[in-house]
Amino acid sequence: MLAAERMRPVPITAYSLCNAMGMTTAEVVEALGAGRSGLGPCPPEIGLVGLGGAEPGRIMVGAMPGALPALPARLAAYDTRLTRIAALAVAELRGPLDRARARWGRDRIAVLLGTSTGGIGESERAHAYHHVHGALPPGYSVETSHALDASLPVVCALADVGGPAYVLSTACSSSAKVFAAAQRLIHLGVCDAALVGGVDSLCQLTIRGFAGLEVLSPAPCRPFCSERAGINIGEGAALCLLEREGEGPARLLAVGESSDAFHMTSPHPEGLGARLAMERALQGAGIGPADVDHINAHGTGTRQNDSAEGAAIAGLFGPGMTVVATKGYTGHQLGAAGATEVLFTVVAIAGGFVPMSVGAAPVDPEIAVRVTTAREVMRTRAAISNSFAFGGSNVSVLVGAP
Repeated sequence: MLAAERMRPVPITAYSLCNAMGMTTAEVVEALGAGRSGLGPCPPEIGLVGLGGAEPGRIMVGAMPGALPALPARLAAYDTRLTRIAALAVAELRGPLDRARARWGRDRIAVLLGTSTGGIGESERAHAYHHVHGALPPGYSVETSHALDASLPVVCALADVGGPAYVLSTACSSSAKVFAAAQRLIHLGVCDAALVGGVDSLCQLTIRGFAGLEVLSPAPCRPFCSERAGINIGEGAALCLLEREGEGPARLLAVGESSDAFHMTSPHPEGLGARLAMERALQGAGIGPADVDHINAHGTGTRQNDSAEGAAIAGLFGPGMTVVATKGYTGHQLGAAGATEVLFTVVAIAGGFVPMSVGAAPVDPEIAVRVTTAREVMRTRAAISNSFAFGGSNVSVLVGAP
């Protein structure tokens, strides 16, 4: 196995979150501490009217809980549900971004985003419009509405930064991989700071697709529970500012990546790719398993994923490792999941606690890790956030206390 390159830890100086738990970072953080899920029935604007025998409106999702403000007029060509969610997250970082520009210069701040669905939801609505009217709706274009990078000009403009900017799309590991990319760019001197994270919005393709795989739960998902029945799909955005130097609630220590390609949609039953990603994160930081205090698991709530991930964690860290699964709060946000869960880990480090895993009780006795079923007070020195994607794209983000 190749040794992971050692890089200097990078301070996480600011962050923002919006998802089913709240429209603002403060609302999301409060809900996480209180153990309050944001999952609920699918809103009618998504266009689903029953799926797999479910009653209309009873498909459970993690939808944004409020109205999404329109983009400024100068960005009207990019105004979609996806970019409106991204804009909410950028707005909360205005102060930290102002300070970063003054310190580093706008052209020394990169923007690295992850997404999985991009503007698929917008194209679904355009297709429905075309079916009725025989033409695409006014203002729709593939480049500004559908493309995976359609959110990039919006985020760069609202953040007022001009450094390297690109989007990564590796399904459910997308916005975890951007942390590795940002750390490399800062390490190589390409930039001095980076705005990193992910955004995805609900769409029919993903909800119906996961239903077709027979892994969509009709009730709120219950990761690591003995009664788990599958996943829910969610949406949201998570952004954070990484800087070469600075003070903040946590540090990015290292990122471990692997690609096992065991199966297109199923993990290796022993979690070999997942374990390799975690091992490489430890190597990159120069620490051992005993130095990690808890793990935010990928924890989708499917039978195979949770069993395989539990086996990988227990094999590397031992059966006593504290594990939290947070998709019971938000649903699976796909391209936004990785960054969201990294920042949930940052919140836990800063707050001196480990969240409860909503819906995990009773924990599956065949999974040999200690899953939190209630909020616990804990001083965390270092923690790992796991993100695993279709096709075997595995990412483990290791963050530590400042």
